[in-house]
Amino acid sequence: MKTFFASLGGAVIGSIVGLFLLFFVGMALIQFAVNDALKSASGPETGQDDGNPIVLTLDLRYGYEDQAPTTGPEVLFGGATGFIDIVNKLEAAANDDQVKGLFVRASDYGLGSSRAEEYRDAFLKFQAADKFIITHSQGFFSGSPSAYRAIASSDEIWMQPGTSLVSSGITVEALFFKDLFDELSITPEFEAFYEYKSAVNTFEEAGFTDPHRENYIQLAESLWQTSLVDIATDRGLPVETVRSFLESSPVTGDEMISQNFATHSGWPEDARDAAWERVGGDAVHIDISDYNAPSSEFGSPVIAIVGGQGSIINGPSGGSLLQQGSGFASDTIAESLLDAGRDEDVEAVIFRVDSPGGSPSASDQIWRAIQRVQEEEGKPVIVSMASSAASGGYYVATGADWIVANRSTITGSIGIFGGKFAIEEAMQRIGVNAETIKVGGPFTGAFTTTEPFSEEQRVRFRDYLKQGYDRFTTLVGEGRDLTPEQVDAVARGRVWTGAEAIQIGLVDELGGMATAITKARELAEIDPESDVRLVTYPMSSGGLAFLGASSSATAQELKALGQLTAVLSDPDVQALMSELEAARGPQVQMRMPSLIER
Repeated sequence: MKTFFASLGGAVIGSIVGLFLLFFVGMALIQFAVNDALKSASGPETGQDDGNPIVLTLDLRYGYEDQAPTTGPEVLFGGATGFIDIVNKLEAAANDDQVKGLFVRASDYGLGSSRAEEYRDAFLKFQAADKFIITHSQGFFSGSPSAYRAIASSDEIWMQPGTSLVSSGITVEALFFKDLFDELSITPEFEAFYEYKSAVNTFEEAGFTDPHRENYIQLAESLWQTSLVDIATDRGLPVETVRSFLESSPVTGDEMISQNFATHSGWPEDARDAAWERVGGDAVHIDISDYNAPSSEFGSPVIAIVGGQGSIINGPSGGSLLQQGSGFASDTIAESLLDAGRDEDVEAVIFRVDSPGGSPSASDQIWRAIQRVQEEEGKPVIVSMASSAASGGYYVATGADWIVANRSTITGSIGIFGGKFAIEEAMQRIGVNAETIKVGGPFTGAFTTTEPFSEEQRVRFRDYLKQGYDRFTTLVGEGRDLTPEQVDAVARGRVWTGAEAIQIGLVDELGGMATAITKARELAEIDPESDVRLVTYPMSSGGLAFLGASSSATAQELKALGQLTAVLSDPDVQALMSELEAARGPQVQMRMPSLIER
């Protein structure tokens, strides 16, 4: 019966959010179709030529995942290119004499502040190698300035006639379901450590608490200020001029040109032709996904890259459809770290983290794998934080030799929460009466989905959570060389940007993957002038692991599964699924609140 009521409770909770999920999935399906078409239409693919000059093309309207999947239908059907692959290719292209420039199609909507920052850093390094960037935009239609921030350093910015920039500032959103749950007689029974651990507010509050609001305002202001400084630097304008111009949006493309926020008016083919004219008629253009950088010599030092993205979960990846692709499954990630450490050719390990957190025990398993690489193999481990590395995503990083974060990375959220939904009253409203028989101590039945915690159960549950919080903060103190008082001042569930985190000792250096590679060279004592080979763990299975030995799926069915995987990777869908996962008690979570930047 307990299983029945648990399933029934899950169905009730699922029905509450079903319409929201349907909406997001529908929008993501449309976006996937658009992205697929955009990628196909990004320009003719030209084989890499050994003699002709090359202009690379990059379409920022295509939403790459942070890390390329190593298994699953996306690998089988192509598209196995990740954001960090793009960044590494740009780094290599900067040192390739055959590559002369880059033609960019700007994103219409926000990329996210952290990703915009990492694109910008790669573009600046590319330009510093005396190579040009020409960008075409069909308008910027996002509240966030991230899409424009990414390309602001371009040598030429072409605006399509009749288009505008609609980018007035940073908006962060949060959803609150308390009123809905009250209407349905569902009682959230959650405990959190401490006041800034606001993930539970989604279920227990009707709006922002004072600490929750304070933290979100702080984050938005930090992201906004960092964006203004970058754009001002790239366009050679005072920060206040940039602020005033963006805050006056919507502004037309012509106004952008007159104020030095763009340089030309024209159509995509006009901007593309301008890029070819810079090089000459014998130039070839290659999509950056198809660009093959000059190979490092065999025997060059190897730096391993282990990537984890999404919610941190127990077990191996590939156990279900939701775990396909690049996930953050503890068995898979821990074993990948250990495999990289044991490889005699590997000199250092970079752990790329893109996660809002998840399971405490899974996070602990991954943390321990890093310790073993350091202790048993004597190899440095450098963490490169992507858009987010918070809560459990910070936990796994705290013992690394060096932590690198973008200024716009969301990190911290050092805290823990857990609980359940009590649905007894909701069941009674539809004519279902639940009764339980308990044999055992006072904590028996604490996680039934029918009745609330008793006072004794709540006290014991809080003690259990406190143990997890104390372990988290102890590891932070040991890993970051902070006193308990210093840890408490930056913990309690509070979320920080990378720009703030470096000031309070939670990260060591600001930058992206390129910065992490430079630090890996240094800690492994690799000659800074020598070539290195980057090897990704886990190794790709070529997509076949997804099929299973006895699969009889047709190509059409497999393509549909690939499309579904892409849908489930959509940030909005992932955010909603994270909230649902956190609510599917009884679970204890080290997870930051869902934060959607607009």
